[in-house]
Amino acid sequence: MAITIRDVAEAAGVSTATVSRALRGLPNVDQQTRERVKSIALEMDYVISPSASRLASGRTGSMAVITPYISRWFFSEVIAGAESVLQKAGIDLLLINVGDYQNGHARIPPTPRLKRRVDGILIVALPPQDPDLEPILKLDMPSAMIGGIAPGVDCVAINDAQVARSATEHLADLGHIRIGLIAGGPAEARFTAESERERGFRAVMNERGLPQDPMLEVFGRFTIDGGEKAMDALLNQPNPPTAVFAMSDEMAFGALRSAISHGLVPGRDISIIGIDNHPMSEYLNLSTVAQPVSELGIRAAERLLAQMAMTPNFHADAVVTELPTRLIVRGSTGTINS
Repeated sequence: MAITIRDVAEAAGVSTATVSRALRGLPNVDQQTRERVKSIALEMDYVISPSASRLASGRTGSMAVITPYISRWFFSEVIAGAESVLQKAGIDLLLINVGDYQNGHARIPPTPRLKRRVDGILIVALPPQDPDLEPILKLDMPSAMIGGIAPGVDCVAINDAQVARSATEHLADLGHIRIGLIAGGPAEARFTAESERERGFRAVMNERGLPQDPMLEVFGRFTIDGGEKAMDALLNQPNPPTAVFAMSDEMAFGALRSAISHGLVPGRDISIIGIDNHPMSEYLNLSTVAQPVSELGIRAAERLLAQMAMTPNFHADAVVTELPTRLIVRGSTGTINS
């Protein structure tokens, strides 16, 4: 017959509530009693029920991850990083895919139902100004954002404007004047990172006095196929660019494929740079600005756990964590006809 918590309580001479608190590491149990209960539970081969523990603590043991995509590389890496931390803490992930973010709005489930299902919320890359996020950000529960900054919310991000500056300055330092831009999509469907990257790109172009030709700015939808089509459009211009800044490595991969199909040698006939340091970037010899994608998820999950540990007093000052990035120069960039 299975050992119950009542059996452990009788053997230890304490109440079942004391056994529960002792085995879950909760306060109000003196150390000697705690050790005795743990020892007896071990001898009797008793393990506290996770569902009972969650019921007693008032927690669900789940964390919501609200994301516009699940299968795309950046998002899957971020989620995997967060899961590596939360799994060790015995917390499950409830993935909420808000769908293809093309209209500037996220399809998020009703907040009352969400609050009953999870202990906290991790928001990945959605812009804080999205009106559909407002009720989520106002929930009285632990929350964190990746890639965006909202008042009163723990945020983990990179400096996207600086990342774009690094990429654009690299191309300008090589002597390129006509620099093309492959962005994700139109302004109404943009993530915070994309808007900041455009700001960084334009800042360098203005500072260097370089022309900004609207015909050299195209959308790649943050996909390889989109990047290839965008590069096709750039190269079919009467006066094509000599260098291209793609806002993600995956779009840059498509740009590389397009350039090669047009008979161009990346790094000699045209320069291409991306952002991410995707695992394929080194293999494809792509210059890029590396960001710690998995670390974004890890640090955000750690902030959520820190908030949960402070419950119910988790309303401390919000922590904004900015992670470092670095320029990696490979063979896809060079001086004109170098």
